[in-house]
Amino acid sequence: MSEPGADEPAPRHLALAILLIVGGALGILASFSLTMDDLTLLSHPDAQLGCTISAAVQCGKNILSWQGKVFGFPNPLLGLMMFPAPIIVGAAMLGRVRFPNWFWLVFNLGHWFALAFIAWLSTESIWFIGTICPWCSLVYAVVIPMWLTVTLLNMSAGRYGRALVRTGEVLTGWVPLITLVLYIVIALEAQLRLGVLQQLVG
Repeated sequence: MSEPGADEPAPRHLALAILLIVGGALGILASFSLTMDDLTLLSHPDAQLGCTISAAVQCGKNILSWQGKVFGFPNPLLGLMMFPAPIIVGAAMLGRVRFPNWFWLVFNLGHWFALAFIAWLSTESIWFIGTICPWCSLVYAVVIPMWLTVTLLNMSAGRYGRALVRTGEVLTGWVPLITLVLYIVIALEAQLRLGVLQQLVG
């Protein structure tokens, strides 16, 4: 059983570091692309964005909606501010930097916020705005495995209490499957509500 604050075994340490670096980089890419699209629409409201594939698969309606500026500024700016964090943490892990328990809990809190935010955004996008945004979907795709892996690491290290250590250790091996299931849930929502497959192949 791992002691709280102990170093993770090398394979898990390396896998999490790579996940955080790649996930953070892809999140920045998506956030930057959405920000540029937002700027394009500000100067050219009728512009055809590169992320527009069909009426249901596009970014424009999301960017222009109130949900796209829920905090009073474009949502992608949050991504540009937050996604560098996992890159920095992942790089530090590769350098064998040891973070205290409180740091991992605060870092995980950021992932819980990100997960709750994308869950709300995906629901709003699919069921109320009537689109599935490609760049937003990339954000969903990276937040889910990062949130899951960091949360289970904290559980297995005892940072959420001894009672959850075994659960964290067992579920860690199921991260790819759980991630895939969550992807499928979002994809099924999009298909049931928007008929995305028919639009992509039509």
